[in-house]
Amino acid sequence: MLVLVNGAYGQRMATICQAQGLEHRVLNFEETQKVRVEEVARVLAEDPSFTNVAIVHCETSSGVFNPVEEVGKAVKKLCPEACYFVDAMSSFGAVPLDLTGGSVDFMVSSANKCIEGVPGFSYAICRTGRLLSCKGVARSLSLDLVEQYLGLEKNGQFRFTPPTHAMLAFCQALRELEQEGGVQGRAKRYQANRKVLREGMASLGFQELLDETHEGYIITSYRFPDHPAFSFTDFYSQLNEKGQVIYPGKVTKADCFRVGNIGHLFPEDMQYLLRCIQEVCADMGIPLPLITSS
Repeated sequence: MLVLVNGAYGQRMATICQAQGLEHRVLNFEETQKVRVEEVARVLAEDPSFTNVAIVHCETSSGVFNPVEEVGKAVKKLCPEACYFVDAMSSFGAVPLDLTGGSVDFMVSSANKCIEGVPGFSYAICRTGRLLSCKGVARSLSLDLVEQYLGLEKNGQFRFTPPTHAMLAFCQALRELEQEGGVQGRAKRYQANRKVLREGMASLGFQELLDETHEGYIITSYRFPDHPAFSFTDFYSQLNEKGQVIYPGKVTKADCFRVGNIGHLFPEDMQYLLRCIQEVCADMGIPLPLITSS
């Protein structure tokens, strides 16, 4: 297994491999950079013995969108027998992804995130032939996707008690996704959220972690203000008291916090968040706009 890592969630896949005793190699990239297709191609050309290649579509530890389709084409060309696995937990439903053009064999995602259902289960979209080739090698009884697929094909039933409430919510979420215009419609709203947040935070002096070469709109990372009165714990708590929940940072080389642009949120929600940030900074004695250090 070749695991492409440029953040916490790619690293988590490597940790899973380790826990399962799977032979694997980690190809690391900078946390603020996309996976480089040419580097992946170089490694595959040098060692075409890999049977699996895994990548994260949206690395939410930073907000980076990885070039999944381009990497998939390289895998198909240089290791045509290898399975290509894509973690699309935070992107599927709002970020276009050509599974055929990208030669994706297995894609996993979640009932919540961009689909806007409730947490409760994950699902996999697989090439049937690739899936059936895995029969008998699962390391888990309950998570054996082949047996679950065969069971559904045979009698339409789950092998074990399914989360029916989450599945009903998922069905409703899919209806709403379709009503919004599908992937493109949802992407448009999330991009509008991102635009309001980006322009508003820039006007307040906050610096983004990623540079202008990144087009991600799922989550945005901001550097901590360079001000002695700033405490992330206080900042987080005071925003939380106003009903605004943000994320702690997830990268290892910078002090950051993250703001999600997804879910049942609209531009007016992002505008309200900006007002709350202004109020909290005033209460903390942090003047805005922030003065950036040279």
